[in-house]
Amino acid sequence: MIAVQVLAAVWSFIQNQILGMKWLSSVVYSVLNALGLDMNTRVGGMIHFFVYDLAKIFLLLSVLIFVISYVQSYFPPERTKKIVGRSHGIWANILAALLGTVTPFCSCSSIPLFIGFTNAGLPVGVTFSFLISSPLVDLGSLVLLMSIFGLRVAVMYVVIGVLLAVVGGTLIEAFGMDKDVYSFVKDTKAADIDPPSLTVTDRLIFARDQVRDIVHRVGRYVVIGVAIGAVIHNVIPATWISSILGRKNNGAVILATLVGVPIYGDIFGSIPVAESLFAKGAGLGTVLSFMMAVTALSLPSMVMLSKVVKLKLLVLFIAIVSGGIMVVGYIFNALQAVLI
Repeated sequence: MIAVQVLAAVWSFIQNQILGMKWLSSVVYSVLNALGLDMNTRVGGMIHFFVYDLAKIFLLLSVLIFVISYVQSYFPPERTKKIVGRSHGIWANILAALLGTVTPFCSCSSIPLFIGFTNAGLPVGVTFSFLISSPLVDLGSLVLLMSIFGLRVAVMYVVIGVLLAVVGGTLIEAFGMDKDVYSFVKDTKAADIDPPSLTVTDRLIFARDQVRDIVHRVGRYVVIGVAIGAVIHNVIPATWISSILGRKNNGAVILATLVGVPIYGDIFGSIPVAESLFAKGAGLGTVLSFMMAVTALSLPSMVMLSKVVKLKLLVLFIAIVSGGIMVVGYIFNALQAVLI
């Protein structure tokens, strides 16, 4: 009994102080208060939310990207293609989806890898499993989601995200959609070059450069997301959000998915928006559906994908992923009381 209490206390400390960075919230509050800002006003609340969330996300993001990129240095595209190419059937889809979780790319940057996988001869369903998983689920999102919604929600999100990637890719393969990839993608054979051996120093430099590149690339989306989150958190009445996006509204998940599709962003930029919507009464599944739609079905990535696959395959991909996202949303809404 004592051991369980100790473990609970340790996890509570990790959840609140390391992942949630509650200490940082107190520091920001004290500094802003010392500067004469009234923290009980809407303006004070917005500034506190903006500064705290921005600092928290960028600190976590930098550390996570460094660690993930160091791991990723062992899985360059050439090696990834060879690993996936050794498997067949659903095992190849599972492996592609799992490899997608250690590649911290947005949906647009995943598409060149999709092209590389396709012209390397991998089945189109396997490449789509990777394409779905890579922007949707990664180790960084696991930790950030854990810091806001807790361990159970974060783990379940990752598991369902990988499952969605596997099912989506398997269905596309079952429909025999190889013929709906433009011929130039298949005909342009990639050079089979073994990746160079990297030293520990090389991997550390690679991880450092990845932090700079990804933070620079997603930074503006994080700032925009946190700013929107600050406004939602401190200005929009909770009754409005609860009535529109609450669990009692059966159309909320569909609405959140449709709203998320045309937005080009990153999961790190969508998390503060989801956090604020949830705090105001939106359903857990509703905000997660919004996040998944932003990251997996952004309009710019669909435009890029339309250049390499025909309309029939593009529509099938969007239908499978959006349908899966909505199912996930309703599942999380139904289980919200148990998960949180």
